[in-house]
Amino acid sequence: MTDLAKPDPRTNAFRPDLADVGLQSVVKASRYVEPLFRKCVRGVLPLLAEPHAQARRISEIRYGEFLDVFEAREDGYAWVQNRSDRYVGYIYAVRGLSEEISSLSRRIKALHSFVYTAPDVKTPVLDRLTLGSYITITGEENGFVALASGGYVFAKHVAATEDAYDPDYVFTAGRLLGVPYLWGGRTPMGIDCSGLVQLALDMAGIEAPRDSDQQCEAFGQPLRDHWRDIVWQRGDLVFINPGHVGIMTSHDHIIHASGFDMRVVVEPLANLVQRGLEIVATGNPGHRVAASLP
Repeated sequence: MTDLAKPDPRTNAFRPDLADVGLQSVVKASRYVEPLFRKCVRGVLPLLAEPHAQARRISEIRYGEFLDVFEAREDGYAWVQNRSDRYVGYIYAVRGLSEEISSLSRRIKALHSFVYTAPDVKTPVLDRLTLGSYITITGEENGFVALASGGYVFAKHVAATEDAYDPDYVFTAGRLLGVPYLWGGRTPMGIDCSGLVQLALDMAGIEAPRDSDQQCEAFGQPLRDHWRDIVWQRGDLVFINPGHVGIMTSHDHIIHASGFDMRVVVEPLANLVQRGLEIVATGNPGHRVAASLP
């Protein structure tokens, strides 16, 4: 558990030897730095707990996301913070970051979209972008859009940012049925339980933290009744010990990235309890957003 006397190290960049200058009055470090502002120009960059290839994946950076870079190491790794959800970790940054910061007026609306060397499906593939990735385009040719970072994406996989949103985050989560479970994953190439919730809410225009306990703090309330007595609604988030979260698709079924099945599944909520898990909190982000509208 995070030391409550200090900022959460998952979302605050500090180490004994180095820290964000913005934390100078909060934490002690040998040196404080102003971060460099960069943009991810690779489809997916694993965010790692430590700066080496065998380190644990703790999250991911998607194409188009902005980063603060606090340390660029000679071995190619960088210590960064994702501006989308404030998560801190290490990436292998060689050819993965750009200093060109441009308007991100488009998003990928398909689950996956290949980046081709030319506006032709028969040309080599440079990369693969995923649902929600922000892109900047410089033109359109032969049914493809040209990316400012190079390469071409099929135009029908792209939408204006405001048109890419779908308020039905349960439907978006359902699009990810069968996606393999991946610890630290937050894309349709592989996803974990909180990554599924975060991506589904993101595509509904709802900001969500990265981890399930953070999401519970943001959206959840302790159960007032036994879980069997609750009138579950479609869109309710269900927070489950230890460290799990899913979304109700009906009054009795839940969609979640299951470590038990190692993929995104829909199943009766009762199944999770039968496996020894404990339902501890619930909340509905859709209701909160609706209540805040004029």
